Amino acid sequence: MSTDQAMPIEPDTKDWTWVLDRACPDCGFDAAAVDRTALGAAIRDNAAFWADALTDPRARRRPAPTTWSPTEYACHVRDVHRVFAGRVEQVLTLDDPEFASWDQDETAVADRYDLQQPADVVPDLVAAAELVAGWYDRVEDDQWARPGRRSNGSVFTVETLGRYHLHDLVHHRWDVRWMISG
Repeated sequence: MSTDQAMPIEPDTKDWTWVLDRACPDCGFDAAAVDRTALGAAIRDNAAFWADALTDPRARRRPAPTTWSPTEYACHVRDVHRVFAGRVEQVLTLDDPEFASWDQDETAVADRYDLQQPADVVPDLVAAAELVAGWYDRVEDDQWARPGRRSNGSVFTVETLGRYHLHDLVHHRWDVRWMISG
């Protein structure tokens, strides 16, 4: 299928905060098992996965018309890093900030994820991952419990924000397992 004719992706309207309380039945991510001091390393490791995965000639191919290609997922992961870098910075520098809403589906359409080139996505994804990983690396012991909240009222601490963030990365790696396994 030509990316110019890509069908729209069904918006994800689920509230994924439940992954902080129980393991994800799809990707297997278990937030309770995450060592908060390892967040930076896990994010860098995930970025290295995407850098490698996007060298695959199938990286721009959608496995189904309404499922993102690995490149589209990588664009999303890049933008997740950017959003979470801002949120972690806010929580560490402001008292109980409210995060600006982010419509990930609107971003995918507006930024034409379906037309982006893997070689162009990789450096930005790796840089965004390094930026947010550095924020997590610098969190002091007494800062992990600092709060922030989404506009819908969901409250996060730096620690739960990091675990929630990491689930998104792990889950999207799982989403492209078809390309890795075959």
